[in-house]
Amino acid sequence: MYFSDESLDKVIFDKMNSFHKVDSPENIFDMNYSSWNVRCTVIAAGFLFYFTILILSHGLCIVLSATYYSLPAKEKVFWNLAVTRGVFGIQSMVAGLWALLKDSELHADKILGQRNWCWFNILTAIGFFMLENAALHGSNVVFKTFDMALAVHHFFAISGFATNLIWDNIGHYLPMMILLLEMSTPFTCISWILLKAGFAHIPLWKLNQWLMIHLFHCRMILTYHIWWVCWQNFEIIKLHVPVPQAVLFFSGLFLLTFIINPHWTRKKTMQLFNPVDWNFVKEKETSERANGEAKKVLKKTT
Repeated sequence: MYFSDESLDKVIFDKMNSFHKVDSPENIFDMNYSSWNVRCTVIAAGFLFYFTILILSHGLCIVLSATYYSLPAKEKVFWNLAVTRGVFGIQSMVAGLWALLKDSELHADKILGQRNWCWFNILTAIGFFMLENAALHGSNVVFKTFDMALAVHHFFAISGFATNLIWDNIGHYLPMMILLLEMSTPFTCISWILLKAGFAHIPLWKLNQWLMIHLFHCRMILTYHIWWVCWQNFEIIKLHVPVPQAVLFFSGLFLLTFIINPHWTRKKTMQLFNPVDWNFVKEKETSERANGEAKKVLKKTT
C-alpha cells in the first residue's frame, strides 16, 4: 500500500501519540469518578493502605526499636501515627508540587479545572483523614484525653475534602495546594521519632529541624498564594462555589494562615533550641522521664 510522505508522517504521529496516552498519568488514574461506587472503593483503598502502614510501623518498631518497645501505649500510638502521616505527607507533597509546577490544565482554570489524578489523591486523602480521625477519637476514649486544637484541625481536614464529593463540579487546584501544605509532615515525623529516641543532640536531628522550620515558612508563603488565587478568581468563586463550602474553606484557611501556622512555626523554632516533646510534656509519666532515658535504662540492664 502506498503512503504519501504527509500521510505516513500522520500515521507515525498518531501511533506515537497513542503510545504516550497509554503511559500518561492521566490514563493510569482514569476511572469513572462520578460513580459513588468508584469513589467509595478508592476511599476504602486509601484507608486500608494507610492502616497497613500503621500496622507495619508497629510490627517493625516493636522488633527493631528498644525505645519504641519501652514507650507507654499512648506514645506508641502517636509514634505509628507519625510514621503514617509521614508517608501521607510524601504523597501530598508529590501531588501538590505536580499541580503547582507541572499541570498546565489546572493552571488554565484554577477554580473549575479538574483532573483524574487529582480525584485519586482527593479520595485517598479522605481515606487517610478517616483513619486519622478514628485513631484520634479512639485514643481519646481509651486514654481519657482530648486535644481541642487537634480535633478542630482534623475536623477541617476531613470535612473540607468531603465537600469535594458533595459539590463535585469544583476544581482541583486549591485542594492540591491544601495537600501541599503537608510538605512539613515527613520532617515532623523524623524530628519526633529521633527526639523520643534521645538523638536530639546529633547533627541529623538539627539539620532535619532546620529543614522543617524552613518548610513551615514555605507553608506560610503557600497560604498567601492560595489567598491570592482566591482573590484573583473571586467572581468565579462567588458564581460557582456553594456558600457552605466557601464558608468552610475560608474559615479553615483563615485559622491556618493567622493562628495555626504561626503557632506551629514558633513552637518548632523553639524546639530547635530546647528539644522537648510538647505532645506529652504535661503528662506525669513523661515529664518525669527525659527523652531517650528508656534507652539508657535498657543499656544498664543488659
